[in-house]
Amino acid sequence: MNPRRPTANHLLPILDPRQQRIATCTLCSRLIDYCRGIGANPRKSYRDQQYWAKPVPGFGDPNARILVLGLAPGAHGANRTGRPFTGDGSGDFMYPVLHELGLASKPVAISRDDGLKLRKLWIGSVVRCAPPGDKPTPEEIRNCSSHLTAEVAALPKVRVVVCLGKIAWDGYLAHLLGQGIIERRSAFTFSHGAEYHLPNGITLLGSYHPSLRNTNTGRLNRPMFAHVFLRALELSGIA
Repeated sequence: MNPRRPTANHLLPILDPRQQRIATCTLCSRLIDYCRGIGANPRKSYRDQQYWAKPVPGFGDPNARILVLGLAPGAHGANRTGRPFTGDGSGDFMYPVLHELGLASKPVAISRDDGLKLRKLWIGSVVRCAPPGDKPTPEEIRNCSSHLTAEVAALPKVRVVVCLGKIAWDGYLAHLLGQGIIERRSAFTFSHGAEYHLPNGITLLGSYHPSLRNTNTGRLNRPMFAHVFLRALELSGIA
């Protein structure tokens, strides 16, 4: 069997109640229809696989000191595999860096059951369904905000939040505003390497998203990406 083509067994994980609420969410009919439609008409190279094709929960170490937030699952990446940044170009760029820094047990992410573990790190997203054109609507981002709030509450040891891209940045700021942690979003400007110390003691870091449109054009390279996570390691106190 080709190791890059997992069987359907990886689509039947044991999810905790919080993850189960995410995986069964149907608030955004446009996104649910899109995810299911992609799964019903997969790319030729994935036609022997059963797509996850529903909202994707976060994953990682429950004792995480670093929280990484992306935009949303990739249509043929996490929407296929059921795990963030798994099975697509963004993950192929990100996980080798995390592995080199001791935050991931493997440099390659293939499927939910590939054995990859995260150390002191949790990975999620501000939108849990793959959106058409990678562009969720403001309403869809708001609909997903309760999942982000629950996820943050379940990770009390987090000291650093790394937002990958401006949509993730804005989504996390909306969470902070809703929780009364900040008074206005305009005080926090997104840029690669942006760093803000929040009133609740957490540090917010910004990075360009490791999408192919950024990495293939050189807007984001490996040293730039690694620098953000080296800073996250320093600020989080991870040995």
